Amino acid sequence: MILCIETATSVCSAALCDHNSVVGVRVAEQGLSHASQLTVIIGELLEEAAVKPLSLEAVAVSKGPGSYTGLRIGVSVAKGIAYGAGIPLIGINTLTAMCHGYLAVNRPAERDKTLLCPMIDARRMEVYNALFTAEGIMVRETSADIITEQSFSSELASGKVIFFGNGAAKCREVITDRNAIFDDDFQLSASYLHIPSVRALRERHFEDTAYFEPYYLKEFIATVPKKLIP
Repeated sequence: MILCIETATSVCSAALCDHNSVVGVRVAEQGLSHASQLTVIIGELLEEAAVKPLSLEAVAVSKGPGSYTGLRIGVSVAKGIAYGAGIPLIGINTLTAMCHGYLAVNRPAERDKTLLCPMIDARRMEVYNALFTAEGIMVRETSADIITEQSFSSELASGKVIFFGNGAAKCREVITDRNAIFDDDFQLSASYLHIPSVRALRERHFEDTAYFEPYYLKEFIATVPKKLIP
């Protein structure tokens, strides 16, 4: 069994997976703090499956990019469980997990000419994104980009690009090429870590529990709310 944790966005969830399938999923109530809900839903998930932390093979966590606070919470909890249970820690790129999640329920018609572009909102017109083939192979590395009318123009000239994730909706009015497809129904889930985490476990691709840090991609900049500025 692998415990999977997802806190990179406003969705806080946990999943329990074996080598072949997702055994169970718990999603925290929207609007509540990840810090107060994550350990609760993990406890419920393990109790329902009658699984103790010591019997887990590994704990996998969505390592980013994404929300600075959300990532810190998820990685901190994952490291605590991994250290306490003496099991490996697996870090999975959030965009890679999103790609696998999308392909689990969708099969593009023109697979050889279609690219997948998971997007995570990075505020204003900036998004974290990467490009994958319809087979789930990353062909453009993770980046933080400000979206303009010219974004992805070369890819769209060659074929369809499917945009999904909580950063995609705001790009719809800017990216208007006929080959641009927007999926508004995609919802992030810890269950999407299943395939990449099983692969990492088999290949023994583990993180250093003591020193592992989230993949922030951008430096965190603290600001003061306007109502507190004299």
